[in-house]
Amino acid sequence: MDLNIFRIINKMAGRSRLLDMIMITISKKARYVYVLLLIILWFRNKNYKKHSLLTGVSVGVTYIITFIIKFFNYQPRPFVNHEVHLLPPVPAKKDSSFLSKHTALAFAAAVSVLLYQRIFGKIMWYLGIFIGISRIWMGHHYPYEIVRSAALGSIASFMVHLTKKLWDPILSRFIYSYNRFCSFLKFQLK
Repeated sequence: MDLNIFRIINKMAGRSRLLDMIMITISKKARYVYVLLLIILWFRNKNYKKHSLLTGVSVGVTYIITFIIKFFNYQPRPFVNHEVHLLPPVPAKKDSSFLSKHTALAFAAAVSVLLYQRIFGKIMWYLGIFIGISRIWMGHHYPYEIVRSAALGSIASFMVHLTKKLWDPILSRFIYSYNRFCSFLKFQLK
């Protein structure tokens, strides 16, 4: 079933140059939308600073988990075992298809933001879905891997938020240092 769903989505690649470019752009550049939204939230108000940092922690934890899983659990990419419509950039054959790092990180950030800022969180969540679809479209991942990656990123984000009291002293110290640095700069520029 996973291969059938993969083929339904992936067979559309190569039919429309415009759609292919959109999918490649989403896959390669969507992370910059996430960064921009986090920067906007950072400067929006004091409470969002800590939440933005907590989102960074969620993404960092998810990155470490995906790295470990990919290291110990190699799954060949779809283009290794099957004839697919492969769009660039072509990942290395030795790179495991499970998990989709793009999707896991997108959902870690999206769910983390969704827990405290609904509008931006929903934008990021929907963009995460498009990132996952783009990875299938391009021939880089199977659908089930995308679903598991989205689940991993979401669960990691929930776990970080459940343990936010443990992270609070570090985040508060970082914000304090940031505010001191900004005050110092203001004083020096006067």
